[in-house]
Amino acid sequence: MEADALNTLAGSLDGAFGRALDRLAAVTGRIVVTGMGKSGHVARKIAATLASTGTPSMFVHPGEASHGDLGMITRSDAVVALSNSGETNELGDIIAYTRRFAIPLIGITRRAGSSLAEQSDVALVLPPAPEACPLGLAPTTSTTMMLGLGDALAVALLERKGFSASDFHQLHPGGQLGQLLMKVTDVMHKGGDMPLCGLAAPLSEVIFEMTAKRLGCVGVTDGSGALVGVITDGDLRRHLKPELLGGRADGIMSPRPKSIRPQALVTEALREMNEKQITSLFVVEAGRPLGVVHIHDCLRVGAA
Repeated sequence: MEADALNTLAGSLDGAFGRALDRLAAVTGRIVVTGMGKSGHVARKIAATLASTGTPSMFVHPGEASHGDLGMITRSDAVVALSNSGETNELGDIIAYTRRFAIPLIGITRRAGSSLAEQSDVALVLPPAPEACPLGLAPTTSTTMMLGLGDALAVALLERKGFSASDFHQLHPGGQLGQLLMKVTDVMHKGGDMPLCGLAAPLSEVIFEMTAKRLGCVGVTDGSGALVGVITDGDLRRHLKPELLGGRADGIMSPRPKSIRPQALVTEALREMNEKQITSLFVVEAGRPLGVVHIHDCLRVGAA
């Protein structure tokens, strides 16, 4: 029943949704979401989704609003109020406050003729649909539609603002989402921790550099600092001869080493290393090495 109601809601969207979106996109402050009871729980989730997708938002409890929390709502904000009946008494003071100070009010309700719908600048009216509760009383279908409509507003605002995966990572540094959106620059070895040598470096120095940096490879740079080759521990084993230490880096290096751009995600680097069957990638910009990322670095942050 709830799934059917969502399909009906999608088919009923009209110009009101676009007008609500225009109002919310023009807000210079925050979007304040409010509701009572089950609608309040949905309102909290909508506020959290808006905030996490680039639209500053917060939840204000209608009961607390009447006892001082109206001060949280400023004239640069907008209010999204949720009420199944549209007649929730506790919303009265918030509605009156928005009318007094010309604060945009978006109402989400099932009754087009309700007080909330009539007072709203834009009313988003849910289509008729029975509650999934066998008694037809407990808010189930109605709250599902409210949540779907709130998500639709949040995603539409995200798209309008051009909110990117990079922006998303800034707001989600922790947890699995943060790990999946980490860039190679967040985990790479750089500066003095990056194993490098010149084209003419003796292989004795290359071995020392590889051993000291413990990444199993050394990048080879030319006179301008551009990365032109790489030497791996496998290369050393393949060229293992008595005269090895008398050679130079350019004698055994692999030219045109595999590299990755600094904007790439850690997951992309891990995929690249798996496909190429290598354990390290140099992070390169304009031909110059910025760092090196090892497969263990990717696994350590949970990119597998």
